[in-house]
Amino acid sequence: QVQVVESGGGLVQPGGSLRLSCAASGITFSNYVMGWFRQAPGKQRELVATVLSGGATGYADSVKGRFTISRDNAKNTVYLQMNSLKPEDTAVYYCNVRRVLPIAMYWGQGTQVTVSS
Repeated sequence: QVQVVESGGGLVQPGGSLRLSCAASGITFSNYVMGWFRQAPGKQRELVATVLSGGATGYADSVKGRFTISRDNAKNTVYLQMNSLKPEDTAVYYCNVRRVLPIAMYWGQGTQVTVSS
């Protein structure tokens, strides 16, 4: 059974930092692309960042230079380091686990990030 569990969300002041973690079990972790998405109230879920098995990364323009995604294949864990947080970063953050062939995709339950003074 596949499990995807996020942690690390919370309340932080503007300009602050948080690190999210996502642990995946029940899969061969290195075969999957890992990603973080977020969904703010009243908005569609959007891609934040992705990391391939070999470490190549991609980011949404809105977080480039502030967020860093990384993965530890030995720990089956992906991280999202978020710096210089802004109120507009407030959202539920979801971990996404995706394999291209054969296709498979799993989501975590989400973790709330609130940026407010």
